[in-house]
Parts: sequence; C-alpha cells; structure tokens
Amino acid sequence: MTTPIRVMIADDQMMVRQGFTVLLNAQPDIEVVGQAVDGADAVAKVAALSPDVVLMDIRMPGMGGIEATARITGAPEATVKVLVLTTFDLDEYVYEALRAGASGFLLKDASADQLAEAVRVIAAGEALLAPNITKRLITEFSRLGAPRGPSKERLGELTERETEVLALIAQGLSNAEIARHLLVAEQTVKTHVSRILVKLKLRDRTQAAVFAYETGLVRPTGY
Repeated sequence: MTTPIRVMIADDQMMVRQGFTVLLNAQPDIEVVGQAVDGADAVAKVAALSPDVVLMDIRMPGMGGIEATARITGAPEATVKVLVLTTFDLDEYVYEALRAGASGFLLKDASADQLAEAVRVIAAGEALLAPNITKRLITEFSRLGAPRGPSKERLGELTERETEVLALIAQGLSNAEIARHLLVAEQTVKTHVSRILVKLKLRDRTQAAVFAYETGLVRPTGY
C-alpha cells in the first residue's frame, strides 16, 4: 500500500482549514496531519509533524505566509514543499512567495479535484507554474529592471542544452512541450531538468524559473 501524502494546512480562517481538510481527507492517497493558524504556528508544526506538503495562506496575522515559507524551505535538510494559497491569481505577494521558496500557488476557490491534484504534483517534486504566474514573474522582473540575485557565473555550470532547457522552463513550458520544441524524447528532457536542479542546487522548476530571470538568462519581452 502506498504511503499517503502528508499535508498540513496553514490558514487563519477556521472554515478554510476545515473545508480543505475534509476535501483532502476524502482522497485515498492524501492525509491531513495538522493545521496551523498563522506562520509561526506553521513553522513549529512542520518541525513537529514533518508533512510532505504545506498549504500556506499568504496573508495571516503575526508571521505571514511568506516569512513562514522562507523559514520552512530554508531549514537544513528541508524536504517539505509549500503550496501557496491565495484569493486572487495576481496577488501582489505571489511573486515574493515564490522567491521565498514556494513550489507553486493555488486559488482558494479551486475545486476538490484541482486541490488534490495540486498536492500530488507538489509532492512529486514538480511545480505549479501556470502561464499567468509566468507572466507575473516576467512583469515583476521588468519592473525591477537589471537582473539581481545569483551570479551569472553559476550558469557556466550548465551545458549548452541544459541552459536552453532552463530558458524554456522559465517560459512556463512543460517537459512534453520542451521535448516537442527541441525534437527530443520527453525522458531526455526530464534528465536535463534533474541535472539542472542538482547543478544549481534548486528545489524544483519554480525555483529554476526564478533563477533564470534573476540571472538575466531570460529577459522580459513586450513590456
């Protein structure tokens, strides 16, 4: 029997926590192991409960979701994935949450099937990088102007093909789409993605996309 995905829900609204708990516990492969009422509570309970995925509300009293995400994903040997919950798809804090270490985001009005699938995707080490979030990243980097963050020198660790794949990831393409674009097998793309993450010490595709924009590998166009 497959071990269920352990989920913790962090939201200051009790109705939201209870609603998501009911929806997720109805899935045979998902188990809600805890709830947190704010960021500080989430950080403490992640340490105590060791969930696989945290559903994290961005806006909470006290320590908010962004700081909590940074603390959780920045902890030594951290393996837990954070899925940010937001009311609006262009929430002003989504970008900062991704930079803080979140693996993706989900609207609070998502259906039960969308919620469960999002948890599975995040737990599998993939990332929810929807086209509108990719556009959000581009818009933010356009506003910020010059590249900042990690040095371009780190890009030198990648092969030419890996650099090409990284740029396509940053544009929001899936493995299948990258494979079609490069005329290679999807498994080949998966291998490239894995090597990129290892070489750059990144957690997932979302962090890879952020890295690509921060180093200036991919630049905004049309803004």
